[in-house]
Amino acid sequence: MAKEKKQVKAITSMEDDFAQWYTDICLKAELVEYSSVKGFLIIRPYGYAIWENMVDIMDGMFKKTGHQNVAMPLLMPESLLRKEGELVNGFAPEVAWVTMGGSEELEERMAVRPTSETLFCDHWSRVLQSYKQLPMLYNQWCSVVRWEKTTRPFLRSREFWWQEGHTIHETAEEAIAETEQQLNCYADFCRDALAMPVLKGRKTDKEKFAGAEATYTIEAMMKDGKALQSGTSHFFGDKFSRAYDVTFTGRDNRLQYPFQTSWGSSTRLIGAVIMTHSDNNGLVLPPAIAPIQVVVIPVAMHKEGVLDAARSLQQRIDALGIRTKLDDSDQSNGWKYAEYEMKGVPLRVEIGPKDMEKGQCVIARRDTGEKYFVPLEELEAKVQELLKAVHDNLYNAAAERLNTRIYPCQTVEEIREAAQEKHGFAKSMWCGNEACEVAMKELAGVSSRCLPLEQEKLGDVCPVCGKPADKMIVWGIAY
Repeated sequence: MAKEKKQVKAITSMEDDFAQWYTDICLKAELVEYSSVKGFLIIRPYGYAIWENMVDIMDGMFKKTGHQNVAMPLLMPESLLRKEGELVNGFAPEVAWVTMGGSEELEERMAVRPTSETLFCDHWSRVLQSYKQLPMLYNQWCSVVRWEKTTRPFLRSREFWWQEGHTIHETAEEAIAETEQQLNCYADFCRDALAMPVLKGRKTDKEKFAGAEATYTIEAMMKDGKALQSGTSHFFGDKFSRAYDVTFTGRDNRLQYPFQTSWGSSTRLIGAVIMTHSDNNGLVLPPAIAPIQVVVIPVAMHKEGVLDAARSLQQRIDALGIRTKLDDSDQSNGWKYAEYEMKGVPLRVEIGPKDMEKGQCVIARRDTGEKYFVPLEELEAKVQELLKAVHDNLYNAAAERLNTRIYPCQTVEEIREAAQEKHGFAKSMWCGNEACEVAMKELAGVSSRCLPLEQEKLGDVCPVCGKPADKMIVWGIAY
């Protein structure tokens, strides 16, 4: 079987070349394909099915908290983008421009949206009138374009799919509460759907979103010890409202500016799942987002009754609301085992003539490789039990890695060692000076990841300048 597996889909070992291992999985698990447009990817059906499952779960979470989906235009006039100076300056190097419409040159060039704050503000400036309309809690599922210099599947591409939430509120307190709520929503989604623990924190002023007063982030640790920013939530104050003349009549019958937030997560989360859970045999998927949660394989399918028995198992599992596939193709069993292992299917159910005689089936777990001989009357209960066990095992393994590879540090050298040699995160005190933050990149090869919401006192001084420090910060090498 091992020989046949390699013939089906051989991938580079993560120990030999982590970057190539990641790319191999993206391509050989049939998640993406490169397109003829440089920097743009084709998300293939299996990859898009993973994204659809993520969308379904997140969209349900957003709607439970009162958010509504909208659709904004793809293009925005340059004059509109430039109304808020920090935003345009932050995105200027990455903006793609449209200058022709058919054979005619446009009077004003149009930006292909890199983000949609300006479009939402332009809309709100026309429709918002009274405090009675607030809050407006909007979300958009779309793609955006950012002209990245270097690309990698899911992690960084010139076009990517995401959701961007945009809300306006009567008071700053309400907007801040929204910002925090959505950060927690992302963290809950990562825990419950992706089996992925995260650090919650606030970005430094240097790393915050262009135009934001405060940016909050969830940071995940990949198997190679690098950080992946996995979702952000921003509080804008009333800066954008003032720039775009968004006003409403308040309770005191005076014109006021609403307070704004935005928050987003993207197909980058697929990359996070790959690098958090997968192994040298291919993709490993948490059950909640797996396009196929259980695959049923008939063994010795040519024998009388085997295919009918397998079909019965598939129907019983499917009736539980579990995404199930019966593979009755003429490929060999070894090929099928390797194929579904590569695609990260959480459970494989097998049944053959000997199993039928014993009134049992065999269930194999993708995460551990363990096999269980299960009486047929216990099928439904066991499948549900094992799907939960897969999720819990993936989460616990990732949580242990995160918890044991964040190293408390007192010096720059210790921070460098934590990231470069121990392949983890470093946490230290920080004076809050941006010069020390920049110097840490040069001295230790790390960037600030966040100021954790749960602060600790690890000392009294900044490891760079030696001055008094009252903030704990997490450093790491990031994707």
